[in-house]
Parts: sequence; structure tokens; C-alpha cells
Amino acid sequence: MSSPKTSPARLTPASSPAPLEPGAAARHAVPAELFRAAVEQADIAISITDPQAVIQYVNPAFTRKTGFSSEEALGRNQNLLASHTTPPTVYRALWQQISQKTPWSGRLVNTRRDGTRYLADITITPVTDPLGQVTHYLGMHRDITALHQLECAVRNQKTLIESVVDGAPLVLALLDMQDRVHLDNHAYKALMSDLRMQEPAAVLLDAVRAELGSGFGPFSPGAHAFLDRPVRLDRPHWRSPRWYNCSGVWVASSSDSADAFYSGQAETYLLLVANDVTRQVMEQEKARVAALHALLADEARQQTLRESMAAAVFKMEGPLNVLESIVNIMGRRGCDPAQAALAEALEAGRSVLETLRASVPAAPDDVASPVNLNEAVRDVLDLSAQKFLAAGISVSWTPQLVLPALAGSPTRLRAMLKALVDNAVEAMNTRGWRVRELAVSTRLEADAVRVDVADSGPGIAPAERLRAFEPFHTTRRGHLGTGLAAALQVAVDHAGNIELTDAPRGGCLARVVLPLHRNGR
Repeated sequence: MSSPKTSPARLTPASSPAPLEPGAAARHAVPAELFRAAVEQADIAISITDPQAVIQYVNPAFTRKTGFSSEEALGRNQNLLASHTTPPTVYRALWQQISQKTPWSGRLVNTRRDGTRYLADITITPVTDPLGQVTHYLGMHRDITALHQLECAVRNQKTLIESVVDGAPLVLALLDMQDRVHLDNHAYKALMSDLRMQEPAAVLLDAVRAELGSGFGPFSPGAHAFLDRPVRLDRPHWRSPRWYNCSGVWVASSSDSADAFYSGQAETYLLLVANDVTRQVMEQEKARVAALHALLADEARQQTLRESMAAAVFKMEGPLNVLESIVNIMGRRGCDPAQAALAEALEAGRSVLETLRASVPAAPDDVASPVNLNEAVRDVLDLSAQKFLAAGISVSWTPQLVLPALAGSPTRLRAMLKALVDNAVEAMNTRGWRVRELAVSTRLEADAVRVDVADSGPGIAPAERLRAFEPFHTTRRGHLGTGLAAALQVAVDHAGNIELTDAPRGGCLARVVLPLHRNGR
């Protein structure tokens, strides 16, 4: 260290400890030779200077570290070790602190006798006399060049790894066993911003857990906890869904606690890797939606035909039942020539009725498979877009971000949702009705999925709500009529239910609740 511009001061003894009681000195005094031996044999470089930083003493370790012998160092200023690499501001801060009789610790770039430089970790302690005046400075330093090089190597390695991780197009997050995120990358932060949520990692992991059911694979550092598990994220306000293929890798990190120094304890982490495959899936979705449009259109025609023929059968049964009653009455009254003719006509009518009933197209035999109701609702809304535009209806779509799949019939569930949407549109498509808003949402409730379809139409009276589910009940004023019987049957077949109630904005709310797991399945 460089000396300040002050006047020389005469060396005085350092302050002495308080007097000991008689006999205590003999018991506790440490021989001066022991102090000197300890300083001489210490493996840390020690130097003592006067207040102007002129060296008064150096120990052998000082000579080994710096290359200056005791004879070469004594009487010279401590700045013989100084290097121009150290900024002057550091020296000024050093002197300002020790001048206030406060020890200073820090790092300086020193120069050895042979001109080589090294990084020194230094502590300088002022030594005061009984009057509190600084008489000496005790300096201790050690060469930490190798440690500094190691720190730089670790820091550089960390920077390189972070650059690679942040530049990767994958979403990366390192989580502990409580799903707390400890490290992430730029792609993860972008996902946070896109989803407007604090930690999407927990959402992705919950979706994977729901799909796996049995939990993650056993812990083994570097092994996969799960691999390429697809997760669909449905964003509100008509924004396109996002799809990710998620993988998890077990990671072990050495514990930094003191107790773990010898025991080798390790902390367990999970590295979540999510690959955005939205672009690829969207290409597949175009083909799927086109095929689905044709399938639903054909199913709608088939359903209309089934309903029309079923209605015809229902209408024909009434007159035939009346005719059968007349034939029976005439038979009890005795032989009547007209009875035979009426009986023959009744038999012919029954035959035609059975033929018509047998001609009703059967409902499709849809094989049960995993169904994501977010996807089903979005399909129905997309396919009904032209109908919304024609009727001047604004649609609000608020999905649950992630929904687990339920086992069911994809075609029938879509037909059920389409019936609810179509009837909501019909209710609002009333002449002179100005407020035309449709709000559709999905929510996960306990072990069930809830779908709400709410309109701003004229609503439906409580007395008419049960009748809305009766076969062939329809009315322009009663907003949910046509197709509701079939929709309710689909919900019941999936162990669920449909309830009609008042919508928040005065219209009608159709609420569908379907359990994720049905008994025995």
C-alpha cells in the first residue's frame, strides 16, 4: 500500500491489556517467544509498518509470497508491492478507512520481486497506543490468484451455459420438489408474459401429472422423470391455443450446508423442458377441423332426419291409438261390418308405423376415447363463426388454461355443445333484440369439468326450464328447446347433467357438469 502524506511519528509500544489480579499473570501469560514463533511460522504473509507504511517487520511467509527478503523489505515503503493495475480509488478508500482506525479487507494486485503479478487478499488492521493513536499497521495477505482463476473459470462457464440456455428455443425451468422455480431462461419468461401468470411451470407439471396418473419416474440423476408428454394450453379472448411437448430430467445438486461437507448430501431438482410444437400442431389442426366440419355437418343432417322421423312416428301414434280404441269398442258391441274394415286399416297403419320406426337412422356408435372439452368447445365455436357473424353476436371465450381429458364420445359431446350454442344463438336472434352476447367458459371443479354457455337473450321462465328438455318441445320464446332432449341424454350418458338458470346479464345460462371419472370406468 502507498503511504499518505503525513509527518513521521515516533514508534511507541502498543496498548497493553488491563492489569490481572495477583497470580493471574503467571497462570495466563503467553511467552513473547511463542508469539514470535507463531508469527514466524504462520503460512500467511505478515508485515508490520509504521503510520507512513514503512516496513518494520516481515515474516518468512512474506518472503516466500513476494520474493523480497527481510533485508530488502525493511525500511522500504509497503508500496514496493504495488501494481498500477489496482485503481487509485481502491488505495484512497483503503487509507480513508484505516485512518479512521477501522480495519480494511479487500483485494489488491501485487507485484513480486521478479515482476510477476498476483492477486492478494489483504487485511490491514491499525494498532493503537493507550491514547488511541495509531502507531503501526498490521498487514496480512495471501495469494489467491489460483482461487481467482477458478472463480473466473466458473463464472465464465456459468455465463456460457446461461447464454446457451437463454438462446435455446426451448422453455427451461429448474424446480425443486415443491415446484418452486430456481432457474429459468428467456423462453420461460416469454411464456410467463404470454400467459400473464407468475409460474407456468406448475401448470405444465400438473397437466403432466394428470395425464400420467401414476406420478413421475424414479429419481436417478440424469434420468427422465417423463418424456415428450403433450400439454395443450387454451388462452382466453380467442387467442390460439399453444401446444408443448414436455419432458422432465432429474438433477442432483450438492448441498451447500456445513453439515453436508463430509456426508455428501445432495438436493433433488427437476429440469422441465417444454418444446413449443404449436406450429406443427396447427398444421394438423387445419386438416382435423376440415374433416370435423364435414363430420358434424353429416351428423347434423342425420340428427335432423332422426328427429323428423321420430316426430312423425310420435304424431302417427296418437291417431292410431284412437282408432284402436274405436275398434275395441265396436267389437264389444257385437258384429259390425265396419269393424273389420277399421281393424284392417289399423293393422296397415301399425305396419307402416313400424316400417317408419325401423327406418329412423341409428345414432352413431362412437367409441369412447379421451376428450379435451376445451378442444371440443373451441371446435364448436370455430365452426359456428359464420352463424355468429350473420346474427351479429359477439362471443367471449374464457377457457380453463389446462383441462384434463375425460373419457367419452367425442362426436356426441360436440353435438351436445353445438345444441347448446345453437339454441343460445336462436334465443338472441329475435327481431329487434339489440344486445347479442354469448359467453362460453370452462372450469375444473373438484373431479368434474364445468362448461357454461350464457347468452344475453330474453331468458326462460323457471316454469319452462324443465319442459325445455322434453322431446319435441320448442318455442321461439323459450330459448332452449330444439335438440335439448338429445343434449341432456348425452350428458346423462356421460354421468353428467345440464342445468338451466339465469345468466348474469339477464339471459339464460346452460351449465354442463361432466365428471372426469365415471364409476366402473
